[in-house]
Amino acid sequence: MKRSTVLWGLALIITLLAAFYQRTTGPTYPIKGNALLGGKAFRYSLDRTHGGLSNAPIGIATNDASIHGVLEWKRFKTDDAWTAVPMTYDAGTGMLSAELPYQPPAGKLEYKTRLDAGNESIVLPASGSTVLRFKGDVPLYILLPHIFCMFMGLLFSARALLAAFAPGDNLQLPTDLAVLAMFVGGLLLGPLVQHYAFDAWWTGWPFASDLTDNKTAIMFLAWVIAAVAVRKFPQPKFWVAGAAIVTFIVFLIPHSMFGSELKYENNAKTEMTNGKK
Repeated sequence: MKRSTVLWGLALIITLLAAFYQRTTGPTYPIKGNALLGGKAFRYSLDRTHGGLSNAPIGIATNDASIHGVLEWKRFKTDDAWTAVPMTYDAGTGMLSAELPYQPPAGKLEYKTRLDAGNESIVLPASGSTVLRFKGDVPLYILLPHIFCMFMGLLFSARALLAAFAPGDNLQLPTDLAVLAMFVGGLLLGPLVQHYAFDAWWTGWPFASDLTDNKTAIMFLAWVIAAVAVRKFPQPKFWVAGAAIVTFIVFLIPHSMFGSELKYENNAKTEMTNGKK
C-alpha cells in the first residue's frame, strides 16, 4: 500500500473523530438522559435549537398514558414568571408533547418538563432546566456546501499535519487545499449561514464576540501563514504543524459557544447581542 494512501486514511480517521466530537458537544446538541417514573424507565432527548418560523415542539417518549406532564418556560435571562403548558399524550407515537412559542432569530427560551405519575414527580432535564435558541431556516444549498467545505478543511489540515512529519511528503498541496476550504466554507459560506440563521453577516471581531466567527478567522489566518511559510520559509513544516494544531484546538471548542443571542428588555423590547438589532 502506498504511503500516501495510508496517510490520507489516517487523516480521514482523525477528521471523523474530530467531526464526531464537534457534532456531539456544545449548546446546540440535545440534552439526553434516562429517567425513571412510576416504575417505568425511559430515555429523553430535549432540543436546544429550533429553525424556522414555527413553534418549537418538545416531546418525551414515555410510552405510558398514565404519565402526565407540564412544559414550563420563560424567556432566557429575564425575570419573567414561568408559563406552564399541559403536555398532550399521543397513543400512536407514545409521545408526551407540548410546544414552546416562536421567538425571533437568536431568541432563547429556558424550559423544563415536569412529569407526574401518581404521587411521584420528576423534572427533566436532570439539571433542572435547559435553553433552546431559535434561528431562521438556512437553505440546504448553502448549509450543505458550508458543512462539506469545513469538513474538507479539517481533512486537509489533518493531512498537512501528517505530511509535516513524513520526510519528503508534499506539504504544499494539503496546505493550499486547507486554505481554499477554510476560505470557501468559513469566509464565504459562513456569513451566508449566519445571515439566514440570525440576520447578521459577521458577528465576530471587531464587531462582536461570536466565538464561531472568531474561530473561523483564526483558523483561516493560521493557514494563510502556513501557505506563505511553505513557499518562503526554510522550515515550513513547523508552521504547517502549528496551523493544524490551531485548527484542532478550535474544533475542540464546542460549536456555537457565545453565539448570537437576543437580549430581552422591558418585557417587549429586544436587542441582538453578537449581531444586529
